[in-house]
Amino acid sequence: MKVRLLLAHYAEVQAGQLFALGLGWTEIGPDPSPFALAALVEVTWEETNRRHQLQFVIVDADGQPVQIPTPTGDQPFQVQADFDVGRPPGVAPGRSFIVPVAINIPPLPFPPSRDYVVRVLVDGNLQDETAFTVRARPPA
Repeated sequence: MKVRLLLAHYAEVQAGQLFALGLGWTEIGPDPSPFALAALVEVTWEETNRRHQLQFVIVDADGQPVQIPTPTGDQPFQVQADFDVGRPPGVAPGRSFIVPVAINIPPLPFPPSRDYVVRVLVDGNLQDETAFTVRARPPA
C-alpha cells in the first residue's frame, strides 16, 4: 500500500476524485486557521477485500504527539478511520485501486515558531509524512 499526503487549505472528495485548494503549503499561522489533510491511498490487489485502519497524527519536531484542546481535556491529535476496498466484477487481477481522502480540520492553536510533522499510517505502519512550520508572531 502507498499513500501520498499533502496539506491543503480545503479539500473534498466528489465522485471518487480528490479536489483541493491551496495544496502543498508548508507554513501556517501564527494565528489558528483551518486546513485540510489530502491523501491518495493506493490499495494493491492483494490488500483488497479486507479491513484496514487509516490514521493521521501530528507530532512536534521531537516526535511527541501534538495535544489539542477537547471538551474532555487535551488529547493527542488523531484522525482515524477504517476502510476496505472490494474488487469490482470484471477487473483484471493485479490492478491497484485509489482511495481519495479529504479531512478538513478546524483551526487549532499551534504554538508559533515551531515545526510539526503530519504522519499517515495504515494498519499501524507509517506510509507518508509531511512537515510544516507555524510562523513566528510579528514583533509588536
